[in-house]
Amino acid sequence: MPNVLIYMSDQHNPFVSSVFGHPRVETPNMERLAQMGTVFANAYTPSPLCLPCRSAFMAGRPVHQTQMYNNCNAVGFDYPSYGSVLHNQGVHTAYIGKTDVYRHSSELGFTEMIDAADRKPPGDINFPRRPLTIREGSRKRAEGYGPKENPFAADIRKIDHAVRWLTETAPNLDTPWTLTVNTVNPHSPLFVTEELWEKYADAADLPEYGRECESANHPYARDLRDHFETDVFSDEQIRGLRRGYLGCVEYVDRELGRLLDALEESGRLNDTVVVYTSDHGEMLGKFGMWWKSSLYEDSVHVPLIAAGPGFLANTRVETPVSLLDLQATIFRAVDRARPANWWGTPLQEIPAADPTRAVFSEYHGHGVRSGAFMIRKGPWKLMYNMDAPHQLYNLESDPNELHNQAENHPDVLRDLEGELRNLCSPEEENRRAHAFEARQSHAIREG
Repeated sequence: MPNVLIYMSDQHNPFVSSVFGHPRVETPNMERLAQMGTVFANAYTPSPLCLPCRSAFMAGRPVHQTQMYNNCNAVGFDYPSYGSVLHNQGVHTAYIGKTDVYRHSSELGFTEMIDAADRKPPGDINFPRRPLTIREGSRKRAEGYGPKENPFAADIRKIDHAVRWLTETAPNLDTPWTLTVNTVNPHSPLFVTEELWEKYADAADLPEYGRECESANHPYARDLRDHFETDVFSDEQIRGLRRGYLGCVEYVDRELGRLLDALEESGRLNDTVVVYTSDHGEMLGKFGMWWKSSLYEDSVHVPLIAAGPGFLANTRVETPVSLLDLQATIFRAVDRARPANWWGTPLQEIPAADPTRAVFSEYHGHGVRSGAFMIRKGPWKLMYNMDAPHQLYNLESDPNELHNQAENHPDVLRDLEGELRNLCSPEEENRRAHAFEARQSHAIREG
């Protein structure tokens, strides 16, 4: 029976990889994994923000059900994790690195929790949206790039733990196992080694599509630019951040190589499902926006490459999928029962090109005046915004989301809105999210 190794980075825009055709960044180990297995070319996060996404992945349910809408953890929950559900069915579940979910790592029920990193309560308190909070001083983040001594030390420690576990612990287990490994890179700040900084000296460019675009001036985009004070970033800072990001992505790729080598050394590479992914993307200055928190592709789209038993080699799947499908994949690989109310379909069962499959994401976090929901189906993508005009894009003809087609294709908008309403009531879930913010604010005031 296969085992499962998942490497989840943080904030990796998949288009910044050679697997997705980036002309400059070097990611040979992602290519190596892609040749061994399957690239899911249209993979999405449940929500483009750390704690909401990771909580959904951990609990197998979408954000509007977990109610972990933002990066504040003043109010927590006791949902079972995939690690505990599998552990209770005889699977050895190990987890390394960042948790950042709805309860403390020590309470998640994994067989082993190694070098866990929890968000200190109450977490991010800049979540209020009515009125919209401005994150004072966040413009200083624009200075977070360049060469630095030992910039990857914390992540190297996480991979060191994983390599030891794969070579020393895994071979001695007599049950199926899962190992989830998390690193913070390529999340900002974008400090890199001198070697990587110099390697990408010629890549300090400006975004092709900036603040002048129509999409940059949608009310929700304007909200995020104001919230993070990104309009004051200088061209020099933008170039430096983009240069540093390439170095951080290559670093992550090197660590993926270490994990693959460790599996190969232990003789388990061929009977282990190996997955590389990330929790959300990074806008990288496109439309004047940075980091995540948006349903635009650079923020909501994630890398997802899977190899091993159940996956065809050197294959590309165009059907849209979600990280909730990846979580279902773990259960399928180790042949264990998954709770009936959890969302997701195993990636092993997803056809290569299904134009009827709809994938869902949502955002209720900081920096935007109200909620937003996304449906991706075939070439079309709907961003259903609760307090701003809806957005509809054909990603085949307009992959950079420059031309909103909501008025030109009302039939497509109605179809995708129907898919959304089959999953939830956007009005009710938006109301519940705003009400929960009030509960969080009360919990913070009460201490």
